[in-house]
Order: sequence, then structure tokens, then C-alpha cells
Amino acid sequence: MSRHSITLTVNGEEVTREVEARTLLVHFIREELDLTGTHIGCDTTSCGACTVLLNGAAVKTCTVFAVQANGASVETIESLAASGDLHPLQQGFWEKHGLQCGYCTPGMIMSAKHLLEKNNNPTEEEIRWGISGNLCRCTGYNKIVEAIQYAAEKLQQDTAEEATP
Repeated sequence: MSRHSITLTVNGEEVTREVEARTLLVHFIREELDLTGTHIGCDTTSCGACTVLLNGAAVKTCTVFAVQANGASVETIESLAASGDLHPLQQGFWEKHGLQCGYCTPGMIMSAKHLLEKNNNPTEEEIRWGISGNLCRCTGYNKIVEAIQYAAEKLQQDTAEEATP
């Protein structure tokens, strides 16, 4: 097998590893970096459980080779509560009961984070479109939408408080 040296910035920390050319980014994240919050679901981009932010864009890591991410910035679910405080999206999923089994939650949150970074005041339709690449078999999506609306409001409040002298 051919091995390649790759360097990525993962959750703000630069990492360099040797990987086989065929290693999927999801396996690299979970097995090489031990960041198991990124879940493996379908291996076909259908479910979105493996979604992370790659250079700021929501990407399903089950169809990206780790070598393709060489030089990139990757943000996983583990980065959201790095300071010990829940991110507003995590708070929203907790407060609004946006999860049941939780398997889809990390990918759902990362897709929602991408959405809210592009649009801090999305409509319900925009939220549903923003998470349309992520499947949930438990919730029926209504509570997930409410959780994302909660997070959007909280992020707007936080931004307003930071802007006030």
C-alpha cells in the first residue's frame, strides 16, 4: 500500500500523520485522531452522520479521502464545547429535545453550524434545507428545527451583547 504524509489543522491543532491513500477522512478522524464524535453511518453520503466542517464547509467525510484533506482545516463536533461550555447548538438540542438516540446529532449539529455561519437568522424552510443532507430516524425533525432556531436566537443575542460597550 502506498502511504502519504498529510498535515491538517483539526479543531485548531495541527496534526501530521502517515496514511494509506485509500483511508477515508472519517476513519482518519476516528481511528488516527481518536475523535469518535464523528459517526460512521452509511458510507454513501446518504445519512450525514459523518459531517464535519472542512475549510468551513459541511462535508460528509465518508466519501473524502484523508489525503484529499491535506493542508485543510477540519472542525469536528468535539470543537464545539472545547472550553467546557456547550455551544448554543448543543444547548438547543438539549433544551428543545432535538435528539432521541443521538446517532445523527453530531453530523446534524455540524450541518446546522455551517448553516448558521452563512445565515444567522434562517427561516424554518432554510433550516430544513440546510439539514436536508442529514437523516434522523427518531425525531421527525420538528424538534431539531426548534433546536436550531433556539441556537440562532442565542447566537444573535451573544453577538448583540458583544457589540454593546
